[in-house]
Amino acid sequence: MQPLFIYNLPQGWYLRSSATWTFAFAQNTWTISIGAGAGKVWVRPGGVTINAFAEPQFTVAHDGAGQPTFAVFMGLNMQFPLARK
Repeated sequence: MQPLFIYNLPQGWYLRSSATWTFAFAQNTWTISIGAGAGKVWVRPGGVTINAFAEPQFTVAHDGAGQPTFAVFMGLNMQFPLARK
């Protein structure tokens, strides 16, 4: 399960929260995290779109051995336009 919150700001910036909730029923373990981060989107010459973000995530509830208490979710997405004939 992954609740999402994204709030767009001017000049390609945005705030985000997309903490991942994990439930492993066969192992009887679970974690519920919350996160808050930011990202930026650029459109480069030639139509290439770049999206970079970072979001620290803290575990607020968990059950089971070895569950994480803190993680950093980071990403870089690049979109390239199709070549036109």
